[in-house]
Amino acid sequence: MPDLDVRLLLFLALAGLAAGFVDAVVGGGGLIQLPALLVALPGAAPVQLLATNKLGSIMGTTTSALTYYRRVRPDLRTALPLAGAAFAGSVGGALLAFLITKAAFNPIILVVLVGVGIYTLARPSMGQMQRLRFGRRHPRRHLAVALLIGLVIGAYDGALGPGTGSFFVFALVSALGYGFLEASAKAKIANLATNLAALVVFVPQGAVLWQVGLLMGACNVVGGYLGARVAVARGSRFVRLFFVVVLAAFIVKIGLDTWSQLLG
Repeated sequence: MPDLDVRLLLFLALAGLAAGFVDAVVGGGGLIQLPALLVALPGAAPVQLLATNKLGSIMGTTTSALTYYRRVRPDLRTALPLAGAAFAGSVGGALLAFLITKAAFNPIILVVLVGVGIYTLARPSMGQMQRLRFGRRHPRRHLAVALLIGLVIGAYDGALGPGTGSFFVFALVSALGYGFLEASAKAKIANLATNLAALVVFVPQGAVLWQVGLLMGACNVVGGYLGARVAVARGSRFVRLFFVVVLAAFIVKIGLDTWSQLLG
């Protein structure tokens, strides 16, 4: 890897800071970090960019997960099984990553994101208050749905990954009835597991660019801490608004990528 000048290092540091903040609030920091890595390291292999992004992300996600846990105290009876299923799914997804092209997934993900956006806007009260589905009468069903969410979204994160944190938040709010703040806290724990699982696959292959990943990770830590504190202080209404804004950005980004692929 060629040496990076000060301007590129500053660019990557700012990208890591912004990604950590966005990821802590509602997920999706990878859509900031990955394009930044592509710009700064055009000669790097795709697997190196993915692996380096995971290293930066896991440092910020760890910080935000700990901050959420101390301030929100999410129910670990759901969060830990969710994270375990997400870890297993992410390992499987990472192993399949070399067989799957991003071009094949972009149109599908775009449709899913548009559907999520329409559903969220059509239900303005969704996630404002916590109304758990299944509840105490059906704890096994509640856990089974959480495990399915972890496995499916974890596999997606290991294989590709854009918007994983947001998918976790949306699934926990819409399928299980959590408020946005509680869902974000659980999503951070699950996202930490998926990042760790991907690194378990990528590190032995020597795919991580350690100097760049540690720089972005340090900035990600600061962004993750600030983002989690802001989200906890402002509550579910703020997180929902941030979710909609970030979702719109995802739709624009992936929509432009899909359009470019069709034209190409």
